[in-house]
Amino acid sequence: MRKTFASALAAGAALLIAGPVAAADMPEYPDIPQVDYDIGGSFYLRGSAALNWHWAPEVKHPWFSETDAIVDYGYGYSWGAGFGYETGTGLRFDATIDSVETTGLKITKTGGDDPPTGDNGDYTLMLRSTVALANVYYDFGLGGDWSYSSGAGGAFGYVGAGVGAAWNHTETNSPWGVPVPVPTGTNVSAAAAVMAGVGYDMGSWVADIGYRGLYINQINNAPTDTTSEGYFEIDNNWIHELRGTIRYRFN
Repeated sequence: MRKTFASALAAGAALLIAGPVAAADMPEYPDIPQVDYDIGGSFYLRGSAALNWHWAPEVKHPWFSETDAIVDYGYGYSWGAGFGYETGTGLRFDATIDSVETTGLKITKTGGDDPPTGDNGDYTLMLRSTVALANVYYDFGLGGDWSYSSGAGGAFGYVGAGVGAAWNHTETNSPWGVPVPVPTGTNVSAAAAVMAGVGYDMGSWVADIGYRGLYINQINNAPTDTTSEGYFEIDNNWIHELRGTIRYRFN
C-alpha cells in the first residue's frame, strides 16, 4: 500500500514538473484580428433651398418661323429633398427632387410681324418645374493634402454633377387686349446640373452652401398645337442657383 501511494505521488510530481515544460515547447500562433464588417460609409437624408436666376437666349414661334430675343431674365427660388449614400472616401451619390419656380423671363414684340397681328407688347413667363436628378459628388478637404474622410469633422469643398428630367408647367402674362393670349402648357424635358461649393462636417449633421447650374433642355406650352399662333419653345435654359443644403447621416 505504501509503495502504491508513493508511486502515485511520484507520478503527480512528474506531471507538475513536465506540464510547464511541455507548454513552453508548444508553438505560438499569431493573434487573428477580428473581421470588421463595417462598409465604411453612411446613408443620409438631405434638404435644400435656393435663390435662382433664369437665363435663356430666345423664344421660338414655329407658326411665324420667328424668334424673339429674351430681354429680361427670370428669378425665383427652389426647394427640395433627397436620399443618398457616401462612401467615406469623399465620393457620394444621391437622388434629389426639387420644386423650381421662376418668373419674369420676358420678350417684347414691337410690330415686326408681317402682316401685323396686334400682338405687340411684353410677354413674361412664369415657370414651375419639378426636377428629379441622380447626382454624384466628390468632397475634398480644405487642408494641405486635400484628403477628406466623411464624419471626421471640419471644412471641406465639393464638386458634383447630375442628370435627370424636368416636368415643366408654364403660364404666360400676355399684353392686355391681344387677340390670342398665350395658352398655359406643360412638357417634360431632359435636365442636368453642375454643382460646386463649400461645407462644414459636424459628424451626424453636414451643412454646405454653393452654386448649382440647372440645365433644362426645352420649355414649351404643349399640348398647344405646334402649328398654332400661341405655341412657343424656349431651348437651352440655365437656372443659376445659390443653394444651401443640410444633410443628416443616420447610420
